[in-house]
Amino acid sequence: MKRLYVVALLALSCVKAPEQTSTAGGTTAAPHGGPVRIGFSMDTLKEERWQRDKRLVEQRAKEVGAALDVQVANGDDAVQTKQADNMLTKGVDVLIVAPHNGEIAASIVEAAHRKGVPVIAYDRLIRDSDVDLYLSHQVEKIGEMQADYAQKHVPKGNYVLIGGSPTDYNALLLRKGQMNVLKPAIDRHDIKVISEQFAREWKAEEALRITEDALTKTGNKIQAIVASNDGTAGGAISALEAAGLAGKVLVTGQDAQKDAVQRIVKGTQTMTIYKPIQPLAFGAVDAAIKLAKKQPVETKDKINNGKKDVPAILIEAIAVDKSNVDSTVIKDGYFTHAEIYGQ
Repeated sequence: MKRLYVVALLALSCVKAPEQTSTAGGTTAAPHGGPVRIGFSMDTLKEERWQRDKRLVEQRAKEVGAALDVQVANGDDAVQTKQADNMLTKGVDVLIVAPHNGEIAASIVEAAHRKGVPVIAYDRLIRDSDVDLYLSHQVEKIGEMQADYAQKHVPKGNYVLIGGSPTDYNALLLRKGQMNVLKPAIDRHDIKVISEQFAREWKAEEALRITEDALTKTGNKIQAIVASNDGTAGGAISALEAAGLAGKVLVTGQDAQKDAVQRIVKGTQTMTIYKPIQPLAFGAVDAAIKLAKKQPVETKDKINNGKKDVPAILIEAIAVDKSNVDSTVIKDGYFTHAEIYGQ
């Protein structure tokens, strides 16, 4: 993970954000003379990975002496907008936003910019807005990685595609990446997509229902389930367990959550995508401080959000299956050996 964090920091040091000028100085003092005040607007803490994001953002803010205000909307767009407005009223210098709905969150960007406050879209893109910076993993590529893994291990058969929330642009990017890989095999009739749906709010219960319906439709004849994250993978696996098929159907995932990695070593989930969170969380805080101090944030990539090409810092992800659990998530200290293997 340390190596990946160095890569992320180097990325922070390649395209200048608009109207910024380079300044010297390594302190976190804002133009008003005090510590940089960062507002972190989060959609949810329901999943384990978001709890990890919060801890790491808090850790980095403390390390660099920034003042941090974290607000969690619990999946409610109106609450997230109100919380962001409250942070702006309290005088934050910069906002980091992990949006529940990437389109509705555009109003947060507009409100922040009226007060001269820059906004970073964290992990999820804010659509149709003048957002200043986007930090995430290579989402479309992750979709390609999931589909490529599935196709290599199950080149023919009935597939079920379970996406995330249709209000989350990442869910759409993942599906785009998956279809980039699968479409040629679908066109050759090697792969038949039995069901191609999105799970509202990324809910495991939705994935369970989608999988149950697909099993009923095919008489339990499913060879692969491309689930877009570990939560939906867990829901799909619950349906497979009820049908006596757990471990017999390939199931992908994403986020390397503890329960998912445990399922991988058990054999009921086939793979997940490990997205190191430290470079994302630390990078967001470091970029926030630069934006607040009107220093340039340098990037290598741009992502179009429907309104502009947003400067982006995109962090690499790693496919994890039973063969490399020890050399990835355990070696990096993401989990201990005992947490995964129970020994």
